[in-house]
Amino acid sequence: MEVTMALFITKRLLMALATVLAVAVLAFLLVHAMPGSPGAVSLGAGASQEAIDEVNARLGWNDPLLTQFFRWLTDAVQGNLGTSLIDGRSVAADLGNRLPVTASLAAGATVLSAVLGIGLGVTAAVRGGLVDRVVGGLCGLAVALPAFWIGIIFVYLFAVQSSVFPATGYVPFEVSPQDWGMSLALPVITLAVGGAAFIARQTRASMLEALQQEHIRTLRATATPTWKILYIHALRYASLPIVAGIALQFIGLFGGSVIAEQLFAMPGLGQAVQTSVSTHDAPAVQGVVVIATVVVVAVNLVLELATKFLDPKLRAS
Repeated sequence: MEVTMALFITKRLLMALATVLAVAVLAFLLVHAMPGSPGAVSLGAGASQEAIDEVNARLGWNDPLLTQFFRWLTDAVQGNLGTSLIDGRSVAADLGNRLPVTASLAAGATVLSAVLGIGLGVTAAVRGGLVDRVVGGLCGLAVALPAFWIGIIFVYLFAVQSSVFPATGYVPFEVSPQDWGMSLALPVITLAVGGAAFIARQTRASMLEALQQEHIRTLRATATPTWKILYIHALRYASLPIVAGIALQFIGLFGGSVIAEQLFAMPGLGQAVQTSVSTHDAPAVQGVVVIATVVVVAVNLVLELATKFLDPKLRAS
């Protein structure tokens, strides 16, 4: 059993590394396909061609692509993602400051989505009838509403009208844990609305299937407490698709937080992507793509391990 699990983890780690490498190659090629050159971007439109050529030669832009890629890859492995062509800052340091913002948004919204979604889904599956229809209608409405529209409504209600939460801005945790939580409240709630609806639907469907299983009927016949049947036996049986949905929710939020970050002025990776692409800042684009890929691949790896643990058939294979 231990050898099988070790082989499984080794294979998945190799696949994860291959995925990150493939994305790094693709990002490198796309960056080089972008119009302009590092010299033209860093010096601006008024620079002479001689000055641009000098900067390009200093940065090795004219070297063979294979040489440039392996030089960049060697530096990236050591934690050096280059310097920004716009302001000369370290890309790794800048993304290191932005990563906690996006991670906090994605993790907070995912946790809130999971709590609300599982609660609503279990309630809809168990109660049925009018409760089920109401939950289904609310979930359909939440999925249909655009996230930016929900965010604007929340800002108006909780920032403009009542001043409960700040409308924009981000306060680092080390500066003030309380202000950090307050600055995350509105964007996290905004992102969690659609996610909670998605997870509620998934939980409802999985719980309805779980409650029809033979062992659940046996537990009911033996007078096992209802809470134990629902939240231990049935929910564990239904947990596989729910866990997968939660993981996909985090991946989607981590990679798609641009709207929330722009709306609430959060200095995260989504904002960095938009800025670096619009300014043709090649090192920043490559860095953001690689960092986001590493996070997504890591979450997928954890999901596969959790799936193998939760499913007895996969655990025994």
